[in-house]
Amino acid sequence: MVLSMTGFGQSSGSFQNRQISVEIKSLNGKTADIRVKSPMYYKEKEMEIRKSVMKSLVRGKIDVSISVSSETEDVEYSLNKNLFKKYINDLLELSGELDIDKGDLFQTVIKIPNIVKANDEQLSDEEWAFTKQLIEQTIERIQSFRQTEGESIYKDLKDSVQSIADSLKDVPQHEEERQKLLRDRMMKHLDDFMNKENVDRNRYEQEVLHYMERLDINEEKVRLEQHCKYFLDELHSDNTVMGKKLGFIAQEIGREINTMGAKAQYSPMQKIVVNMKDNLEKIKEQLANAV
Repeated sequence: MVLSMTGFGQSSGSFQNRQISVEIKSLNGKTADIRVKSPMYYKEKEMEIRKSVMKSLVRGKIDVSISVSSETEDVEYSLNKNLFKKYINDLLELSGELDIDKGDLFQTVIKIPNIVKANDEQLSDEEWAFTKQLIEQTIERIQSFRQTEGESIYKDLKDSVQSIADSLKDVPQHEEERQKLLRDRMMKHLDDFMNKENVDRNRYEQEVLHYMERLDINEEKVRLEQHCKYFLDELHSDNTVMGKKLGFIAQEIGREINTMGAKAQYSPMQKIVVNMKDNLEKIKEQLANAV
């Protein structure tokens, strides 16, 4: 089963006098890059949240957002009014004494440490248990989203690899003509050499054999067929984390295709190679979004 790294999930619920909402978004990423945004009094649970998300979602740039709103005044932050007033009065007094422009004192003072302070609120076991259920529910929803997206990736990958395998089946029909073309080319070189003096015929024959061996593509065809089969077998497996493994197999597929292209020296076969490369690029694009 192929899972996409792109996904979204959201859950919310009421706990006592609070509305708690959990939202998880994920995008492509080579590793698990998890960012958690939550109220200050949830910070003690951040590592537990990360572990839970990473265990289920594995890879991607993942944003976890936990928000808590309340109908009462038990807000997370409060303004230290006495300290704020003291700073304002002192600055106004100095401004008058030194004849300095007051400027925007409000913006200046609000940035001073301890003017805005966090309330000393503790996360209760009951609220955490409720929020944890919301997190698990959100993970299930984003996994469902990823699975739906993954079905499309699966189809595209299957079609592209199958297209490479089908193109490989078209190669043998060109082999006879390709070999004839190579032989004719070598006969022409032989004639050119025969018109020269001091030609070492044995040496030339050795060079011809070496040249023919270098242009033989049978091994590449066998390996490419095996790689395509291996790719499809892995694609059809029950694994949910296969993006990296399929990426490694795709690299091997690309290596054989490139070698065939370099050895072909025959236009119809090179067109087949170009078609293979086109499908390989599609595979790489899709794998960039697979878990």
